[in-house]
Amino acid sequence: MSNTFTRMGSANGYDNALRNLTSRQNALSGLQENITSGKKIVRSSDDPTGAAAAERATTRIERIKTEQRALETQRGAITQAESTLGSATDLLNSFRDLVVQAGNGANSPTERDTLAKQMVGIRDELLTLANRKDSNGMPLFNGLGSTASPFETSADGVAPDPDYTYNGLPGQTAAGTVAIPFTLDGRAAWMDVPEGNGVFNVSLGTTNTGKAFSNVGVVNDTTLMATQGTDYTITFNVPIAPATGPTTYDLTNNTTGTTLSAQAYTAGQSIAMGGISMVVSGVPANGDTLEVNPNVSANRPSIFGVLDRAITSMYAKGSTTVGADSTDANFNQEQAISLAQIDTSLEKIGAARGKAGDLLNRADRITDNQSAKTIQSQTDRTNAEDLDMIAAIADQKNQQTAYQAALQSYASIQKLSLFNYIG
Repeated sequence: MSNTFTRMGSANGYDNALRNLTSRQNALSGLQENITSGKKIVRSSDDPTGAAAAERATTRIERIKTEQRALETQRGAITQAESTLGSATDLLNSFRDLVVQAGNGANSPTERDTLAKQMVGIRDELLTLANRKDSNGMPLFNGLGSTASPFETSADGVAPDPDYTYNGLPGQTAAGTVAIPFTLDGRAAWMDVPEGNGVFNVSLGTTNTGKAFSNVGVVNDTTLMATQGTDYTITFNVPIAPATGPTTYDLTNNTTGTTLSAQAYTAGQSIAMGGISMVVSGVPANGDTLEVNPNVSANRPSIFGVLDRAITSMYAKGSTTVGADSTDANFNQEQAISLAQIDTSLEKIGAARGKAGDLLNRADRITDNQSAKTIQSQTDRTNAEDLDMIAAIADQKNQQTAYQAALQSYASIQKLSLFNYIG
């Protein structure tokens, strides 16, 4: 039987012990570095996969911060636009109050001239609001793009003057998943106000000499209106002295070419025409007419044009200095139209303001969503690189104890040698 002996020199044992001590010291030093930094990944080489995950999370967080800064700028612009529309609503209501006040029969022509001057001031202020800019110098109502001032005035000598034009691109920029538009559609907010009641218009004949006028009319039956149309002419027949008799009117449907003759006229009563009707008041002269025509979208004025029409009605027909008389048919007719169109203008401004409110609500939802994404990204980054301090400290204690034991063990054997026992 043979025995196998493995001989190990003292130097080899010392080297192994030193390597183990150095390894334990490096591990303890690395753990100390992790605890000091609070990270389990100090260098990418510590954990390439975890480092990449942490970097992706950090990139997402920074991108969200950038998107939120842009969103806050957009929110500020839309907030200012909404506030501007609120101021416009107040101005329009003030203008409407002046129109109603002007309709009071107790006001003299001179007082109507004074009211007209106040209306001009409100009109000018409203135009300034429409061209208002945000803190970055961008128009609030430039739609898809415009010049520095989206709304401009010009005069071509053809009534009605001045003319108001929208120099922007009509339309509304769509909101995204992380952004809302900077601006609102100025054309939708300030232009294209339907005339009259929005379906048909009523106007006095150009040669009228009497005092008859009407309201803007209403639609009673859309089905009947579709077949009978909205194109009528009312011609008044008033007996001329020495003839006597009641005042009548002939109603001509210009769509069908039919005429109802000698219909009894009573001031303040409704006149039905197919599927529409209107109330006619005042005393007509013989041959006076009222024209009913379809509302043509191409002729729709801006809100500023609506106010100009109301201002013009404050003066006697054809004058810019003499106030209108309360019994003047043109004044009363224009009063009815102006009030209806101002109400429609208020609805347009209200709709635009509602759009701004919707965008601000969307901005709030985007912010909430971005906050949730930020929290998730921070959690991902924490999971990838942050250190569990309790576990790390416990591990450090264990490592330190093991290292101390290794040092003591090495110290007890480093002087041992066979030569110590050879005498």
